[in-house]
Amino acid sequence: MIRILHLTDPHLFAAADGALRGTETQASLQRVLDHYQAGDWIADRVVITGDLIQDDSAEAYDRFRELMLPLNLRMHCVPGNHDVRALMRRVCCVPPFSYCAYEEVGDWLLVGLDSCKADEAFGFLETEELNRLADIVGNSDAKHVMVCLHHPPVSMGSAWLDTVGLENGAEFLQTLSSLGRVRLVVFGHVHQAYDEEHEGIRIIATPSTCRQFLPGSDDFALDDRPPAYRRITLRGDGGNDAELVWLDDD
Repeated sequence: MIRILHLTDPHLFAAADGALRGTETQASLQRVLDHYQAGDWIADRVVITGDLIQDDSAEAYDRFRELMLPLNLRMHCVPGNHDVRALMRRVCCVPPFSYCAYEEVGDWLLVGLDSCKADEAFGFLETEELNRLADIVGNSDAKHVMVCLHHPPVSMGSAWLDTVGLENGAEFLQTLSSLGRVRLVVFGHVHQAYDEEHEGIRIIATPSTCRQFLPGSDDFALDDRPPAYRRITLRGDGGNDAELVWLDDD
């Protein structure tokens, strides 16, 4: 059994009081981390699926690192459309962080993908990245695979969000099906919850550690839901549990 803490879209700033649409993102992320650490559910790994920062600054990544280090866990990071790859690598390629990495843990293989397209809000998985995924899985003896990326490979049923999803989502899903061992896909970007199955693969999104988007909205709209995170448990038989924790649920 492997426990994964899933965090996404913290949107940090260089300034400690930097705010995204009225929410101070550092304080909001700290609330999430405090909530997790106050509980008795202990993670083995952390997955952060993009948009670590908002203001294109190296200082924001340094702030992310300092906030996350007290967890004392290996952290798998993938970039989002607001991230600056060169600046993100400087921080996230240094242990205990990793950048678009893969790792075998027990019966599971965890793989991080870069779904970002330069200067675009929508995502696209280049052929090279899809081939890298296939090679990683093909060279692994793990029985089960969890894939992590930023952009949604499925429709969110929201007109504006569906214009900024993964442009080649159908190709990506076909690749996952062909690999045979992928059980779970996690993503961010959408600032809301999603949990559905596609041809035997569970696909989930976790809301942001700061502001949320209104589900089902044709036009951009904010939701008043609080910060959230997920507690994912990967079982040896390939099954998984994914508990969504809203900070107002306690």
